[in-house]
Amino acid sequence: MFGKRSTPSESILILGLGGIGLYLAKRLVHEGYAVTILESDSQLLNRADENLDARLITGSAMSIKCWEEAGAGDMDFMIAVTDNDAVNMLSALIANGFGIEQKIARVRSLEYGHKDSLLQAEDLKIDLFIHPEELAAQEIVRLIKRTSGDEIIDIALGKMQAMAAKIDDDSQLANKTLIEIAKAYSDIAFRVVAIARGITTIIPTGKTEILPHDQIMIMAGTEELPKLMALTGMKKQRRLRVMIVGGGLVGSRIAELLGKTVRVKLLEKDEKRATELSSMLPDTEVLLGDGSDKEVLNAAGLADTDTFISATGENETNIMTCMLVKHIVGTEGETQHKTKTISLVNKEEYVVLASTSGSDIAINKKILAGNDIFTFIRRSEMLSLSHMHGFDAEVVDLIAAPNSLITKKSLASLDSELAEHIIVGSVFRDGKWETAVGETQVNAGDRAIVICDSLSLKEVRELFLT
Repeated sequence: MFGKRSTPSESILILGLGGIGLYLAKRLVHEGYAVTILESDSQLLNRADENLDARLITGSAMSIKCWEEAGAGDMDFMIAVTDNDAVNMLSALIANGFGIEQKIARVRSLEYGHKDSLLQAEDLKIDLFIHPEELAAQEIVRLIKRTSGDEIIDIALGKMQAMAAKIDDDSQLANKTLIEIAKAYSDIAFRVVAIARGITTIIPTGKTEILPHDQIMIMAGTEELPKLMALTGMKKQRRLRVMIVGGGLVGSRIAELLGKTVRVKLLEKDEKRATELSSMLPDTEVLLGDGSDKEVLNAAGLADTDTFISATGENETNIMTCMLVKHIVGTEGETQHKTKTISLVNKEEYVVLASTSGSDIAINKKILAGNDIFTFIRRSEMLSLSHMHGFDAEVVDLIAAPNSLITKKSLASLDSELAEHIIVGSVFRDGKWETAVGETQVNAGDRAIVICDSLSLKEVRELFLT
């Protein structure tokens, strides 16, 4: 590896060790932060104690004595992610009393955190509101509004794009190494920066071969997008008919956001909830039924659906329902009509599995929320941090510091072990973005888009900032 490693000096207090709390704690500990966790559930703490190098305290977020035991007065950040909105918001006021400068609070209710709220963030002393369910719903709506229906992330104010594409058996890219692909399509400036295969994400090298059924992430300039869509077989298709399974916070919010722009059908198996949704969503056709049942799906009009979303609270149901939909459409549907599937996957270990089985796109609200929080904490170093759905990979936008390790070697000369986890997709210099290649030399002050696996952000920082 390169030189000595730097360790963040900040201390972070996390309140709540549920799904998001544990996910954040793992990432922050891996980054080298001093993390203290306050949690009232001793069982959650016992499970975390086995594989988490953090200070764990059993107690209530509403107990000042517990805050004192946690050393709150010495903390730089407070992240409140308990399952209680009121506790999280009040915790920000307590943190302010202890002199903690940066306060982050998870809030499910949309009545707080926007410009028209009765209580503003300043009133509650909250520096960053996190709405995980809203983040997931907004992201799914963004994907639906893409005419291709596939995931495309705008980077660098839209000058560069990261695009996900699935490789079919007859794809022009199948069974070729990246070196062979670069030679065959030298007229297109692009780079394959990640491959999802089975349950694994691969950061590729030139010798890596793309196989049928892989999901690949491609980085290129926006002007190359039409050529890449043709190369990967991606077609533009207007998404005017959407079917949602699950009327929880995420599913109902997707329907509300889509409003009158598309035709939305929402399947909910709980009769009481379905009745509530019918009143709440006048522009949505709410149907009572089990969306994981083939007969129910067919009766609801699956054959005419452009985008199918499984947003129940159960990971397995969402993944299996999308697999069922692909089977139904593939065996009974029209060959010209392709239904895109999106699954809400709350267990991050299942994200890659979902995207390589029945889901075209897998959304994880913990990862979305975590990246917003991580970008906020690291905002002095990173211009942005995005997650590519269906990959265990992050897209980082940052600037190379003077005398940083990345400026001392070409990309091809990077440590081979490091190259298995990090790839530079593009570099901005002389007023324009260039797709990075092995001979590319990153200079001090250059802006770069880097793709890395989710546990290699620390190595990216060491490479570009130390």
